[in-house]
Amino acid sequence: MTATATLSSKFQISIPKAVREEQQWKAGQEFVFIPKGEGVLVMPVPELKQLAGIAKGAKTTSYRERRDRY
Repeated sequence: MTATATLSSKFQISIPKAVREEQQWKAGQEFVFIPKGEGVLVMPVPELKQLAGIAKGAKTTSYRERRDRY
């Protein structure tokens, strides 16, 4: 699918309907913008319930903290 949008004078972009429907994005949903080279990756911020269990089996001991790296 190829869809385009134009940046408005208020620096707003409307997400094309075909993209919204395919991704099942809804009004009021929050997004994160991740710079990637000369572009940007736009992803919805996950809800807390979607994050449940993603670290299952992760070690909770013997990990390094950021302050230990330098």
